[in-house]
Amino acid sequence: MFASHAGRRFARLSLSLCLVVLAWPNAAGQVTQTPVTQTPATQTPPQKPPDDVVRVYTELVQTDVMVFDKQGRFVDGLDKQNFELLIDGKPKSIEAFEKITAGSNEESQLAAARGATALNLKSPAPLDRGRIVFFYIDDFHMDLAGIVAARKVMTTFIEKQMGQNDQVAIASATGQIGFLQQLTNDQMVLHRAISRLNPQSFSTKDYERPPMSEYEAILIGRYDRTVTDFFVNETIRQNPGMTRETALQIVRTRAQVMEAQAGRYNFNTLAGLESLVRGARNLPGRKVVFFLSGGFLLENEHTQTMARLRGVTGAAAKSGVVIYSMDTRGLIASLHNASEEQPFDLTGQLANSTHAEMSASQDGLFALAADTGGKALINTNDLAQGLAPAMKETATYYLLAWKPEPETQKQGRFRQLEVKVSGRPELTVRVRKGFFDLDPPGPVAPSKKTSEKPPSEGKTVGAKLRETITSAYPVRSMPILMSVDYYDLAGKGPTLATVLQLPGEFLSFAQQPSGKIQSIVDVSGVYFDEKGVSKASFLERLVTTAPSLEEAKAYGADITFTYPANLPPGLYQVRAAARDDKSGLAGSAYAWVEIPDLSKKQLTMSSVLLGEKIEHPVTNASDTTTANPVSLSASHRFKRDSTLRFLIFAYNTKPSPADQKPDVAVQVQVIRDDQPVVTTAVRKIGTDGVEDLTRLPYAAELAMSGLLPGRYVLRVSVIDRVAKQSTTQQTHFDVY
Repeated sequence: MFASHAGRRFARLSLSLCLVVLAWPNAAGQVTQTPVTQTPATQTPPQKPPDDVVRVYTELVQTDVMVFDKQGRFVDGLDKQNFELLIDGKPKSIEAFEKITAGSNEESQLAAARGATALNLKSPAPLDRGRIVFFYIDDFHMDLAGIVAARKVMTTFIEKQMGQNDQVAIASATGQIGFLQQLTNDQMVLHRAISRLNPQSFSTKDYERPPMSEYEAILIGRYDRTVTDFFVNETIRQNPGMTRETALQIVRTRAQVMEAQAGRYNFNTLAGLESLVRGARNLPGRKVVFFLSGGFLLENEHTQTMARLRGVTGAAAKSGVVIYSMDTRGLIASLHNASEEQPFDLTGQLANSTHAEMSASQDGLFALAADTGGKALINTNDLAQGLAPAMKETATYYLLAWKPEPETQKQGRFRQLEVKVSGRPELTVRVRKGFFDLDPPGPVAPSKKTSEKPPSEGKTVGAKLRETITSAYPVRSMPILMSVDYYDLAGKGPTLATVLQLPGEFLSFAQQPSGKIQSIVDVSGVYFDEKGVSKASFLERLVTTAPSLEEAKAYGADITFTYPANLPPGLYQVRAAARDDKSGLAGSAYAWVEIPDLSKKQLTMSSVLLGEKIEHPVTNASDTTTANPVSLSASHRFKRDSTLRFLIFAYNTKPSPADQKPDVAVQVQVIRDDQPVVTTAVRKIGTDGVEDLTRLPYAAELAMSGLLPGRYVLRVSVIDRVAKQSTTQQTHFDVY
């Protein structure tokens, strides 16, 4: 027999929850969490791919392409022979070809296109995985009206178009969204991120006379004679006796200062966008970025705007990102604000020279979209109309894989890419316009002495885990699973129960100095509030002992670790990481959860606690404290021949004046692809035998046999018919 235990601070969570007999069959029982120590039985080792698997095409470059007809419909049925690929104008052979459906299991399709064999892990990617969508807000170039428009379009997407399994992040160029600037499928977190978005006071105006716009400053920098002469003459008029040479120097200095200031805003905006796009490289499948901006000018000769645009394009090519630009100014005829002072242009010469200012401010939006295979949505007050077409257009694409020429690659060399459909000039092909051979090097901090040690060597266990926890996205080298659930118990208060599941096939056994055959895994977790401040943490060492090395090789059981944290009301993100001590493989998982404030006396619920019912040969039906125990599930994955049991608690229910008991009803829905597949009738929650009516429990079961494999949402709604209030909680689960 194997034995597992936690060293250092031994963490054990025993949650005994007294349930009531409910409308669904056999719904009475006790829910307990699996303690940290366990003795799993020896299991058959998981099948591993043979060592001699030849992974061809893994060195290929992948280029995703969308093809549309004149009506804007995706052109299906094309094959490799229909495409012509050009790199710097020279034909390139297409080595592999595949049609991909975004939001499905794209990794398998992409691996198949490369000829690679995916690992058959016990903890695979979620079924029915959704899309990955980013909203990047250019709040350096956005006024109050633009912020309002941005909030509206994002809210529309979240409430009406966000898919059940989509992952969405909202980020801003100024960073004002802070810690909430993360990928999540939690709509509450996304709405909280939107609420942080406020107009920023960034301006290039110098408040000198005559007033000068950024576009006019650029024209002066380009030695436009008409605009320069206008400002020189006006400067002399307002300063009698000033020489023309002095006035010219003043005008040019003003223009240079404005260009430099505008250039810093452009740089910060595009550097942040490039960082976001580059950071998405390790995320699976194609990613869509909606770039919301009030427009910016590219023709600034004193900045690196064009270089930064090229950096975004190159990063998008390697990260599988498509950018859709949106002009938050809407439908406007001029950039001039009627409330602002304008130069007195009696002759109209200035107006004639600056008539192209509006279109020039949109050039950057067009460039970002066209160079990454997306589209620009401009001159409309209804930006939301561009969301659905963008998601539809990017849902299906062709993947062309081709072999680069390593001997010709140069660092920082940007290459032009072009894809055509042979003999079909009427078709529109959207593809990224280029890429870097090798990414330009970033700044390297000088080192006092060289060392051949790996970066993690010499660091403490806590420091190694901290690196994994602070990663922008969960690390999947060891695919750990985690659930975080909130509940409130009398005498203990609000509690977050964190359950981690570590895949047994990733454990590495070795003979320790003590002579024992053991696997050592360090686990750590941090509880951050919505500002990113750590409020609690844990660090444990899990040790699993095997009888012998031979039996250790056959080990395949998962390790479950539980930890309860008592925290005050608020929004929290739990980040947990695990690291195998011998192999160095690490993994992490993130989850958001909100602890409500019960002192407000509003109807609230616990999380929807999920578990798989454990049947005993003999149970005492009269004892509701021991029948059918349930262990909380970290994976939320259930076989089709199993039974899912869930539990919720309703808090702050109002007693009826007639019998001083609450009159509370519940309705349950099971949803897949945003469509309900199971909806129960509204049923009253019984109160017989419940001692603490302020924490009203409800539990029920759902047989998985009636559901097809895939990802589902379990939504539970509670209605207090006395207080005339309702509340809803939901969670996901997978059937396989």
